[in-house]
Amino acid sequence: MNDNPTLRDIDDGRRKLILGTAAAASLAALPALAHAADSPSRAHRARNHQGKKAMNTVTTRDGVEIFFKDWGPRDGQPVMFHHGWPLSSDDWDAQLLYFVQRGFRVIAHDRRGHGRSTQVSEGHDMDHYAADAFAVVEALDLKKVFHVGHSTGGGEVARYVARHGQPSGRAAKAVLVSAVPPLMLKTAGNPEGLPVEVFDGFRKGVADNRAQLFLDVASGPFYGFNREGAKVSQGVVQNWWRQGMMGSAKAHYDGIKAFSETDQTADLQAITIPTLVLHGDDDQIVPIADSALKSAKLLKNGTLKVYKGYPHGMLTTHADVINPDLLAFFKS
Repeated sequence: MNDNPTLRDIDDGRRKLILGTAAAASLAALPALAHAADSPSRAHRARNHQGKKAMNTVTTRDGVEIFFKDWGPRDGQPVMFHHGWPLSSDDWDAQLLYFVQRGFRVIAHDRRGHGRSTQVSEGHDMDHYAADAFAVVEALDLKKVFHVGHSTGGGEVARYVARHGQPSGRAAKAVLVSAVPPLMLKTAGNPEGLPVEVFDGFRKGVADNRAQLFLDVASGPFYGFNREGAKVSQGVVQNWWRQGMMGSAKAHYDGIKAFSETDQTADLQAITIPTLVLHGDDDQIVPIADSALKSAKLLKNGTLKVYKGYPHGMLTTHADVINPDLLAFFKS
């Protein structure tokens, strides 16, 4: 009888060792998996920090992965930026770099269906937008945050502060820039609003040829490039188009209803933290008379600043003016 092990014996031994090791690893992982089920956003963030994910993302309660940027010192004053339709956190480049260079911790996320976040079918409304932002705040354990929202992002900030930021004690200040609240749509109670046909036109543009629509908006009214004597920046136009085309057509289509038909009067009335309202009086996307002028009156602790001749996209075209004004508000 041969006492030397055969190749079959060796293979059987290896197989048993591998199976045993895998079983042990599975048992050891059960507590972690159970915890992940209870805290999806925190679990996903932990994986990011271990280097197993290529991007920073937080998973919301309904399973949506929200991409975010988090730059600057961990102990710096946190400032969170909320972008407009149909863009992404990239639209805040001029602000993120400005404030991180001044010692702030800057955070910006891509709204669901936009940029690098999950292109889900549902949830493209202010309630979900605000809840998704809160998921990022909780995952990063941000406290005493300054929230800055542009356009639709301003609506997101108003809903977030009223529903999540103030009740949790995590929001310290807010800024609404060229923002959509309180209500864009013309109704019996809001006769100064824009007629529904304007927003139907946007919906048709998204459905028929959103690539052309995005070029037309960016090269025209968004930055005021359609005004006589305006200096058009092709880089700015192409960057706007790039951001828009990264997102989901479904999110963009549904988002039009969210930014135009959501009445945020109650949100504004509920906000008590210091809030700065910034708007250009030549905003062709969100007319100032039906937005900033009304919002400032509804806020309990609001301050209005109007910029003569500035367009909707003034955060980009006039960053050299807007950024210092933001800084002064943050330091006040």
